[in-house]
Amino acid sequence: MTQVNHLIEIQGLKKTYQSGDTMVDAIKQMDFFIDDEEFIAIMGQSGSGKSTLLSIMGALNHPTQGKVLVDSLDLYSLSGEQRADFRSEYIGFIFQSFQLIPYLTVLENVKLPMAVTGQKKKIKNQMALEVIQRVGLETKAHRLPDQLSGGEQERVAIARALVNKPPIILADEPTGNLDSKTANEIMMLLQSLNDEGHTIIVVTHNSEMGAYATRSIKVQDGECFA
Repeated sequence: MTQVNHLIEIQGLKKTYQSGDTMVDAIKQMDFFIDDEEFIAIMGQSGSGKSTLLSIMGALNHPTQGKVLVDSLDLYSLSGEQRADFRSEYIGFIFQSFQLIPYLTVLENVKLPMAVTGQKKKIKNQMALEVIQRVGLETKAHRLPDQLSGGEQERVAIARALVNKPPIILADEPTGNLDSKTANEIMMLLQSLNDEGHTIIVVTHNSEMGAYATRSIKVQDGECFA
């Protein structure tokens, strides 16, 4: 029997935090897999463990127990420096609060993940302008974030996540601060990126947004139901 290698495998995952004198289980027990080019919605209410799970999958938050395998690579057996290299190559992050630098232009914000790549300035500019065009903001490349609408700022965050051409995009409530029309536009953009071959993993509590995904993983009280 042939062994199936999944893109991402979560094995026996647990994450415990200390809150005062008490230990709190943010993640009690999780086991699931995600295959290449899937569009996954991780769904659940606030406090269910979704964002903690996403940060662990993105090599940002060491689990208390368990393994995260990406392309058979055990993320938390790597050194901190190796994990940083992994994130740069494999992962594009989209945060709910956009996390744009207010005094940098759209172009400069999008170029930030390329700071460590050692590419020439001209190539960085070209790659950044390509993804800015991809998200429909080519006329606003030299504006500052506060000169953009919320939906446009989210598009900048998506462009920044895409600029290094990572195979995996992790998005934490990417439509949480947007009106429903703009939210649907953002989800359609993520859907088209999935069609182009990116694996998309979106955390959301909104079932309408979750419906854009090809598969859902439900998270409740620190456990998951695929």
